[in-house]
Amino acid sequence: MKNLLAKKDGELLVSRIYQSESTQFEVKSCLIGGEQVMVIAGPCAVESEELLKETAFKVRAAGAAMLRGGAFKPRTSPYSFQGLGEKGLKLLARVGEDMNMPVISEIMDSEDIGLLADYADILQVGARNMQNFALLRKLGQLNKPVVLKRGMSASIEEWLLAAEYILAGGNSQVILCERGVRSSEPWTRNTLDLSAVALVKELSHLPVMVDPSHATGVRSLVSPMARAAIAAGADALMVEVHPQPEKALSDGDQSLTPRGFSTMMRELEPVARALGRRLR
Repeated sequence: MKNLLAKKDGELLVSRIYQSESTQFEVKSCLIGGEQVMVIAGPCAVESEELLKETAFKVRAAGAAMLRGGAFKPRTSPYSFQGLGEKGLKLLARVGEDMNMPVISEIMDSEDIGLLADYADILQVGARNMQNFALLRKLGQLNKPVVLKRGMSASIEEWLLAAEYILAGGNSQVILCERGVRSSEPWTRNTLDLSAVALVKELSHLPVMVDPSHATGVRSLVSPMARAAIAAGADALMVEVHPQPEKALSDGDQSLTPRGFSTMMRELEPVARALGRRLR
């Protein structure tokens, strides 16, 4: 296999040649990497405290280890719901603390790093910002885990080189997230590239997450793609869950109901067990 991760004075920091052992790190009591598969769940956007509490309680009972929720929402249309901002972050942090769940939320602007770092345990860089190099450089100076989503049309090499910006700044707590790439297929929101999961696990020591919700955009496809992601070697899953998806202010079509999420978790267990892994 052609080595795309070489530089003039050695191997890139993201490469498995530079570091042969898989990276693992803890987020509070949750270990990212290793034999367990971390499951992160919650609404696409933080809409209200009541909704967030209900969702967190139900996904926690079903086996989710972390809580996701967007406070700042990058939307294609400027007229779509943009999130609650700092108020949403405060709600997310409070509910996460009450449920003993680390929380993850998306950062869109480098000026908001201090704000996000105060409330979120993991900062997520969305697909639209994968090559926002000014943001990546600043996240490299932060002692806080970062999820780096693959860009909509990004190659694997571009994705890994984006992660290199963060590692080069001194932050090695990076999780790569495959969330589907844009293709000509109209039946799904994106095309989930599971071959990228297996390949990146060969090329890089960094843990790999899969987001089957954004990858498909179709509720009925989330569970089968989550099972396939574990089979491909994913270290974590991030799934959108909403008590009333038809009323969701963002991405309702791809959000599981709490009951659907519970069913998915039961379906994931034998897949993980067959591979000598377990859910967390």
